[in-house]
Amino acid sequence: MPTDTKPLDRTSSFRLGINYWPARTAMGWWTAFDPAEVGDDFARIAANGFDSVRLSLLWEDFQPAPETVHAGMLQRLVTVSDLADRAGLAIMPTLFTGHMSGVNWIPTWAMGGTVRDNRFRVMSGGHIVDSGLRNWYTDKAIASAQALLAGEAARALSGHNAVWAWDLGNENSNCVVPPSRSSARAWLDRITEAIRTADQTVLITIGLHMEDLEEDRKLGPGEAAEFCDFLCMHGYPIYASWAHGPTDEHLLPFLAHMTRWLGNGSELLFSEFGLPTYRPGHPDSAGTGRQSRSLRVEEAAAAAYTHRALAELRGAGCAGAMLWCYSDYVPAIWGEPPLDEAVHERFFGLWRADGTPKPSVSSAAAFAAVDRLDGPSRYEWIDIEPDEFWAGPGKHLSRLFRRYRDSKGVTSSS
Repeated sequence: MPTDTKPLDRTSSFRLGINYWPARTAMGWWTAFDPAEVGDDFARIAANGFDSVRLSLLWEDFQPAPETVHAGMLQRLVTVSDLADRAGLAIMPTLFTGHMSGVNWIPTWAMGGTVRDNRFRVMSGGHIVDSGLRNWYTDKAIASAQALLAGEAARALSGHNAVWAWDLGNENSNCVVPPSRSSARAWLDRITEAIRTADQTVLITIGLHMEDLEEDRKLGPGEAAEFCDFLCMHGYPIYASWAHGPTDEHLLPFLAHMTRWLGNGSELLFSEFGLPTYRPGHPDSAGTGRQSRSLRVEEAAAAAYTHRALAELRGAGCAGAMLWCYSDYVPAIWGEPPLDEAVHERFFGLWRADGTPKPSVSSAAAFAAVDRLDGPSRYEWIDIEPDEFWAGPGKHLSRLFRRYRDSKGVTSSS
């Protein structure tokens, strides 16, 4: 269980972070590892006011077999931590990745189950595969393997100056969903214990996302708050049919408030938000494939949204926010999953693939080293109890969002 004495943050500042994949390799960076590239990227990130980086450990790279944690990958993780420390950045490594950018990346040995989500392709062993996943909330062998990875990774970084927190997964419910709250709690207990046995001082969180509020997926803010030191939420207006357009910044503080309310008042970091962009007249602006420019926003509008969103999240009392993501990806990897079909995922970066900054970089930099603000102590626009919310989360979430906007005096066109 989380201790009552560990601070959420090293300072009282509003944490300004960024999610990291390299422009050249995207999800392939651990196998095509280039420390000089990472060092240059981290220096650029720090020079523009960011203080932290969330990075993901691609599960099959770090755990090629259930009883084996790849020692070479752990050493690369240590190198990344050293590079972050040199740049003055804190890191939040994310375990069991897992779901990423519309594809589920699963080790071959964790396949062969019955869990399928037809929205997401499954990548395993370097190929798209047609196989179900084993549910790690009920499969003891998978959970044991995950505890091994969590413990070994935490041990490798124990006491490292750059390590701020561990994240127990990126939107795990897009991979598998626990069948019950008790199975979710048992998994959280096991994995957090593995980390705390290796490092008693590091903070722990888990990457929840908007769909964990739209549906009751059994591991929500309440369960996470029992075992984690703080909560995280991810939110994107482009994926919310009930938001008021792709640049509705009010969605983000609303999700933050709802997560904190359902998580018994826990501290909250908004660890993912952002927009895929385009430049008018640029050759890449048209887009092809399953998802095209319909999800993308012009760069200047995205920059204005970024500033408004950060202001709203800070005003909501969040501990900080992390942008998605560092860079667009180079055209050389556009033919690889997930970028082959999810065209908009190529263009979520704050920097373009050639290293030039988009306008959102300066929008975010305006929030570097600013003080945290206190959020509201009461939510008068919430007119139900948590049990009633979970009886119909999709219905209540959109209804409460209307009440939230009304309470702020936001018009339907805002």
